[in-house]
Amino acid sequence: MSQKSPTGEMPILENSGTNIVLFTPNIPTSAIGEIEDTLSSRWIGQGPKVEIFESEFSKRFMGQKPCLSVNSGTSALHLSYIAAGLQEGDEVLCPVFTCTATNIPLLYLKVKLIFVDIDPETLNMSITDLKNKITDKSRAIVVVNYGGLPANMDEINNVAQENSLIVINDNAHALGAKYKNQEIGLTSDFSMYSFQAIKHITTGDGGMIGLNSTQLDKKNLLKRVRWFGIDRESKQNGIWENDIKELGYKYQMTDIAACLGISALKIFDSTLSHRITLLNRYEHLLSDNPDVKIIAKSNSISLHAAWLFTIRIKNRRDLQKLLRENRIESNQVHFRNDKYSIFQNYSNAKSEFPNMDEIEDEYLVLPLHTKMNENDVDRICEVIKNGW
Repeated sequence: MSQKSPTGEMPILENSGTNIVLFTPNIPTSAIGEIEDTLSSRWIGQGPKVEIFESEFSKRFMGQKPCLSVNSGTSALHLSYIAAGLQEGDEVLCPVFTCTATNIPLLYLKVKLIFVDIDPETLNMSITDLKNKITDKSRAIVVVNYGGLPANMDEINNVAQENSLIVINDNAHALGAKYKNQEIGLTSDFSMYSFQAIKHITTGDGGMIGLNSTQLDKKNLLKRVRWFGIDRESKQNGIWENDIKELGYKYQMTDIAACLGISALKIFDSTLSHRITLLNRYEHLLSDNPDVKIIAKSNSISLHAAWLFTIRIKNRRDLQKLLRENRIESNQVHFRNDKYSIFQNYSNAKSEFPNMDEIEDEYLVLPLHTKMNENDVDRICEVIKNGW
């Protein structure tokens, strides 16, 4: 094993032997045949496989509403923010605790980020703080469903309707999650999904935008903007007759990437079921441990997507060391965004986020992925049970 870094951070644990790593890709064996088929065809860039993936994804997760694939979840969020009409000076309410990919694309548009504190029980957005931070300049709410547990979408949508705000759901953690028996992607104006390397479905890297009923007219705009602002269908009839009117980007997905997505969709239900089984096992074994508080715990309202299993404990560093001694990887994974230099213009006093301040040094993510089984969870929980 490599030596500890000078900063004190633990190196990545090798995925070998009896080690239990934090994340690992989930690649279906059927993907090999899909990719071979594409490599022998005319199309390896954006072509027919991309359209198949979009169509099948829409059927499974978006009630057959339009879905557009892109080259990353970050690109999907950027395009969603563009389609939402966000402009310089607009205020956007967004989570202080999330992957930076949620909030960095807002900087591209020069909007004003209004960070919202967390709910300490879930690490999702605090509804109380959300309501307190709305002004007449507010234009949108960006929601993250931490770990795969849906946020309180009833409350969020009520707040949005009362204040004429657009809701954009960052579902990078929440593929397969349901809120009150409804697919999470159907609970907001725009939905983003991530197919980054270690997500439930991976395309190597990639993302998807889902449009809900209020935003169906944005489909053609998004198709153009993801490909330089060019209307690809009309382009076939001649270049100069088809003007470019929007500033576009090179954000499209390739057919090679879509092959991975098509294959992963075929086994998605078993993938989700396995992850939920592991999550439930964790919750069963740790629920009665007085030294452990489970964050984003399953509930009767929502179907948990089981992306992350997070606990809250004292002396986090000591537990991490103990787990590593037992060949088990753990980490924080995500960090509060207000402390990064690029966001300093949007955060003043530390007291703005009392819940985040309280939990900042106490949350820890444990391994949860398809290469694990329940015996692995038992082993991890036994180490925790013995104390640190």
